[in-house]
Amino acid sequence: MAKTDTIKTPIHCPRLNPIPAGCWARPCAANAFRRLLLLAALCILLSAIDQQPCARAQTDAPSATKGSELPPSRIDPKAQGLLNQAVRALGGDAFLNAKSIRTQGRIFTISEDTTSGVAPYESTVQYPGKRRFTYGKDKPVTLINDGERGWQLDRYGMVRQPPDQVRLWDLSSRYGYDSLLRTVIREKGLLIQYSGTEFAGPVSTQIISITDSARVQIRLNLDSKTSLPVRVSYRLFNQQTSEWEEYADVYADFKEFQGIKTPMQITRFLNGERSGENYRKNVEYNVEIPANYFTPGG
Repeated sequence: MAKTDTIKTPIHCPRLNPIPAGCWARPCAANAFRRLLLLAALCILLSAIDQQPCARAQTDAPSATKGSELPPSRIDPKAQGLLNQAVRALGGDAFLNAKSIRTQGRIFTISEDTTSGVAPYESTVQYPGKRRFTYGKDKPVTLINDGERGWQLDRYGMVRQPPDQVRLWDLSSRYGYDSLLRTVIREKGLLIQYSGTEFAGPVSTQIISITDSARVQIRLNLDSKTSLPVRVSYRLFNQQTSEWEEYADVYADFKEFQGIKTPMQITRFLNGERSGENYRKNVEYNVEIPANYFTPGG
C-alpha cells in the first residue's frame, strides 16, 4: 500500500494517558493513533502494537483459577488434529521454539473506514510478554512492556503506561495466533472443540472454538487448504459499559522467515469495524537482545 511517511502529530488523551503538563496536548480525537498502538496485538503483534481510540474504556478478562486447581483440558480429537496441522504449517519446531521476533513496517489507523494515521515502526517482542515498540519518524515514541510493567518514552521524557494500557497489551498478546498455538492450547482447564466450517472473507476455513481457564471464548479460523491461521476473535466484558466487546485479528500474505511462516498483513477489528492495519516489511526471529532492553534505560 503506497503511503507517505507523514504521521499526524501524536497527542495526549487525559482519559488514557495522564501525561504531566508540558507534554503533547492536542484534541483528543487525534489520539486514535496512540490507542491503536496498544491493542496489539504483534505484531505480533504485534502483536500487539495497536491502540484504539481514546474513548475506549478499560476491558478486562475474568480472573483465571490457579493452575494447580485447574482440571485437565478437554480437547475434541478433530480439533486437536487441526491444531497440530496448523503448527506444522507455521513451521513446526522452528515456530514452537522461537524466542523473539523483530519486525519493521508501517501501521495504519482507520476511523469510519478511512485511514486516519500512518507511521513507520520497529518492534521487538520477546516471548512471553516483553516488547519494545518505536513508532514515528521525526519525533519517535517508544512503548516498552515487561509483564505488568509498562513505560512510554518520547522527547519529553518517560512516563509509566496507565494500568488499562498495560492490561490491553497483556490481553492482545495472549490471544494472538502465535501465543494461542505456542502456549494457550497447552494450558490446563481448557475446552477446545471443532465447530465446523465457514468463509472468513473469501477464504474457506475450519473453526476451532476455545474456552480458556479465564472463561474467555476464542474462535480460531484456519485456512481449509493451508491450515494457516486466517482469523482469531474473542469476546471480553467491558466493566465500565457493562457490554460485551468483540476483538478480531485477520492474518494475510504469509511469507517464510527462518523456517517460520509469518503474516505480513494484520488487520484488526473492534465490534466488526476495522480499527487498524499492520504491514510488515522485514521480519527476523531469535534476534540478539541487549541486556535491560525491555526497561526504560535499555
